Parts: sequence; structure tokens; C-alpha cells
Amino acid sequence: MNIILNIGIIGYGYWGPNLARNFSNHPRVCLKRIVELKQDRRMVAALAHPQTELSSSVQDVTRSPDIDVVVIATPVSTHYELAFDALNHDKHVWIEKPMTATSLEGEMIIELALKKNKIVMVDHTFLFTGAVQTIKQLIDEKRLGEMYYYDSVRVNLGLFQQDVNVIWDLAPHDLSIMDYILGSKPQAISAVGKSHYATGLEDIAYLTVYYENNMIAHIHVNWLSPVKIRQTLIGGSHSMIVWNDLLSDESLKIYNRGVDMIQSVESKYHYLASYRMGEMHAPVVHKKEALLQEIDYLVECIENNRQPMNDASSGTRIVRMLEASDASLKQSGAPIQL
Repeated sequence: MNIILNIGIIGYGYWGPNLARNFSNHPRVCLKRIVELKQDRRMVAALAHPQTELSSSVQDVTRSPDIDVVVIATPVSTHYELAFDALNHDKHVWIEKPMTATSLEGEMIIELALKKNKIVMVDHTFLFTGAVQTIKQLIDEKRLGEMYYYDSVRVNLGLFQQDVNVIWDLAPHDLSIMDYILGSKPQAISAVGKSHYATGLEDIAYLTVYYENNMIAHIHVNWLSPVKIRQTLIGGSHSMIVWNDLLSDESLKIYNRGVDMIQSVESKYHYLASYRMGEMHAPVVHKKEALLQEIDYLVECIENNRQPMNDASSGTRIVRMLEASDASLKQSGAPIQL
């Protein structure tokens, strides 16, 4: 069966144009309607998508019988109400990250989606990049050996958000990647951060996530960096990965390097470090736009009535980690059990 899905997008702000462009270019969907409350943004959308209907009423998407999938690209505080209304009117739902403002809201969406037998997909776009797909394969194949660490720097100058702090804005990228590639549940999370403006929202923060077997993750997020950096280091007992998402070529490099501890012949209590300095390999990763890959996946999941990997349960797990981060911030970095 070769279905065509009618898409309704709510929100044409920062990310909405990217969503609209990719949905309008996909052969298996039809961008039927865009809802935007601001008139100037509706005018921009009309110029970019002259064949698409424009509206200022969300119910023209959430409740309209000619819409199959509601795409929510609005502030996080509105996600739950819009998703709940859409599900109640038998729509599939695509929600921008983070999925909801609270994990309780996420659990209620999970319950309603199951009741209505509808797909809820959270737009954790990085999961569909060639780099993350390659990293996932390497870890699944045990090419890195025993996992030691995940270390990420995700910083830039702005964009300041009005309703969430820098953790809720930037950290979901890495938290969703870790949730996908590591295959193990985090045990605790700690966070420290500071706000430097009257908003009271932290604009710089450091997260530490603790896993079993001494696996640890560290994430630095920052709206006040003079330069944009998107770099991740992933270390294992056999190999290590450096991923620079800003490079167009050789963004992913695998190093056959590490440290082996050898027991000293002089004493069983002393160990000598043996450094392994092997070759570096830069695999070829696909460069197809991640959003197009994700839309492919959405259509496939709906067509086969299959729960996506980035479903509401996945989105709620990320929200729980964000809530734990906020709790840790209030306790000066005390670890919060998950």
C-alpha cells in the first residue's frame, strides 16, 4: 500500500520552516496546512509554500478530518495540550523536542496514544544522521569494546529561549543520542549551571550522567560561547570516536587507540600503562538530510503500525532526565537518582 499522508504543521518559527520544506519535498506526504498565530510569519510561510493552506487556528489542524499527522513546532509549554487534542481527534503526532514540560504529561500522552492506536514520534533529529547511525552500528558490533565515556560540547552564542533553560534547549540532543546508542539505562544525573541575565534561566550548564559498569557521560551546553562547537568524544576499551558535527568531510573519526594496564613483574600491586597508538579511520557516512530520513521512517511506522524508536516513551525518558537535571541544579549539583 502506497499511502499519502496529509500533514498539518503548527508553528512556523525557528524550526517550522525546516519541517515545512522537508514535508513539502517528500513524495509520500502532502503538506496540507500550516497554522501560525503571527501574521508576519504566516506571510513568510505563504511565500515559501504557495500551494499550502494557511490558518491562525490550531483546531484547523488538530481537529480537521483532512489531516492525518499533526506536527507540533511550538514552545514546549504548549506541546501537551496540542498533542492531547490531536490524539483525541484520531491524529498521529510529531512533536518537537523536548516532548513535554513534565514527565507526567508524557505519560498521559503515552496512555492516550495506546488507547487511540496512534503513532507519536518525537523529533530527535540527530538519530537520523549518518554519523549517529554509524556510531550506533559500531557500538552494537562491539567495535569500541567496553564503553567508558561519552563527552559532548554543544555551545554557541544564542539562541536564547524564553521558556526553557539551556539544558532543556540543547541537552536533549545528546540525551536522546545516548538513549539510542548506549543500550543501557542511566542511574543518576547531576547538573550545575548559572544564569547571567534577568531571565533567571541558566544559560550555561554542565551535566554528568552516571551509568553502571563505570560508564560516565558529560555534557557541556552554553548559550554564551563566542564560537559554535559541536564535538563529541566517545571512548571504549578498544577504540575511540571523535565526532565533529560542523565538518562536512570526515566528521566522524575512529581511533584505534587506548590504554592497557599491565601488571608489574616486580609487584602484583603495581601496574604499568601500555599505550596503544593505532591508525585513524574516517568512515564514509551518508549525507542525506536527517529530517527527510525521519519522514521516511514516520511513513514506514504509520504504514506498518509499528512503534518508532523515538516514540513517546523515548521522549518521556528524556524529559525525566531534564527534570532530574533541574532538581540537581537546585541542589548545587547533587546527583539525582533516575
